[in-house]
Amino acid sequence: MKLVDELFEIYRGRLQGTEEDLDMITLTVLEQLSQEEILNMIKDLKEEELAYFFRLYLFEALKQKFDTNDTYHSLPNNRLYH
Repeated sequence: MKLVDELFEIYRGRLQGTEEDLDMITLTVLEQLSQEEILNMIKDLKEEELAYFFRLYLFEALKQKFDTNDTYHSLPNNRLYH
């Protein structure tokens, strides 16, 4: 994706590429883009990029669901007794 290449060139040598750095970059970019701009970028993705994009989204969304569910079920008051 062209945007990823551009961001990499901008921040290479300026940041370490830690998760905190990358989170800051992505949040900054998202704050500056409209929904229409985001959708246009998605439309321009190659088939492989779109598949990767969707796979990553599913992975992270499921990970969050399982983490939330595990936290909920590990609380003492939420145990089921038969």
